[in-house]
Amino acid sequence: MENFRDFEIGPDPFGRTWHVLFKYLQTGISIRHSDSVDVCFLVESGDEQLKRIVVLHHPELREYCKRTGREMSDTWCSRLAVCKLKYAIESAEDIDREYIIVTPAEIESFDKQVKAWEDEWLKSHAA
Repeated sequence: MENFRDFEIGPDPFGRTWHVLFKYLQTGISIRHSDSVDVCFLVESGDEQLKRIVVLHHPELREYCKRTGREMSDTWCSRLAVCKLKYAIESAEDIDREYIIVTPAEIESFDKQVKAWEDEWLKSHAA
């Protein structure tokens, strides 16, 4: 994924494709007293517009990074959030919720997708 700020996802189970815009990444403690990283997206298809916030629990991110040596960054968290949003839209699971929570198992699974994107980018942009 080259651009996690403006992209298309789909189709969903109803055949719709959704346009997604990254709005913000913020620690949840500052807005709702949650030890999390909240990644907000504006999602629209036709006349339907949604705001969805993907919640990455900070202790689970720290544990994963400690165990794997993965560096935690805003970009990485945003890309994990894209993976969760893509799954939620394409499966219609939890898409009716404003806050969509990423589980520890999903962090590991989604990080594999992120690593694949990073490896592909490096291959295509290597000098």
